[in-house]
Amino acid sequence: MISYLSAALVLTGLFTLIATLIPLRRLIAILPAGSIRKRWLVMSGLIFIFIVGYLGYIFVLWGQQAEWNDLPIPSIFLFGAIFVWLTIRLSLLTAIDIRRLDLLEVENITDPLTKVYNRRYLDRRLDEEVARSKRYSLELSVFMLDIDHFKRVNDTYGHQAGDVTLSTLGSLIKADLRDMDVVYRYGGEEFLIICTNTPIKGATLVAERIRHLIESHPIEISDSAGRNQMIQVTASIGVASLSYGIDNKEKLVQAADQSLYRAKQDGRNRVVEASQITLFRYACPMANPSRPEVAML
Repeated sequence: MISYLSAALVLTGLFTLIATLIPLRRLIAILPAGSIRKRWLVMSGLIFIFIVGYLGYIFVLWGQQAEWNDLPIPSIFLFGAIFVWLTIRLSLLTAIDIRRLDLLEVENITDPLTKVYNRRYLDRRLDEEVARSKRYSLELSVFMLDIDHFKRVNDTYGHQAGDVTLSTLGSLIKADLRDMDVVYRYGGEEFLIICTNTPIKGATLVAERIRHLIESHPIEISDSAGRNQMIQVTASIGVASLSYGIDNKEKLVQAADQSLYRAKQDGRNRVVEASQITLFRYACPMANPSRPEVAML
């Protein structure tokens, strides 16, 4: 009887180890490529070694356990297998929960239409970038981009065409930026781009490149009759950077917005950067904002 009980304990442990391969496979599948995934692959190899060891114990010592004091080792085999199964199962559940939280975080800070970051994340990130730039004396520039005559696209081709336009331009801008630069949907048809460690002249070059990219990239849309056609859009861009008189997030965004407004006034489809006149307005709050030479470039 003891020999059968011993064999039952080891066989149960063996099947438990085999069962661990199912959650382990799922765990490895959801892990990104990297060192952690490689370590779990090594773990799967160790489990196969344990399975071979369990089989060897059964074949070599089958029926040789005759005393009660022979049961501790088979019991250790069983509880060891249960421990491995629980460890892998809990690791899988933890990884699934972390992945779910990551997805929720991405959804919380991403604009669902354009797939770029939203205004909520912009406010937080810009605070961090301004603080970091001040602390380490780094350059920081932003530029605000607005699609020219976007209302005409909606009125002429429908709001679905407008959504396609926004989505396409969001992808174009994001693909053209450096990894360290970040694009946000500021609101409506406006985008704001943060250029870290970049002076205003460098940000202006980036903005001009993106303006030309938008101008030269036809967008395929469907009209109200369901026919596909290509439309051309352009963008106006205002650029600003941290400097004397622009020393916080609000002033930085406002300077970029004023430069964008001037680009619109000057004929659209152009890049305008904040000038010393704009800086003078922020440095001198008592200046008359109604004066064009003070209020804008």
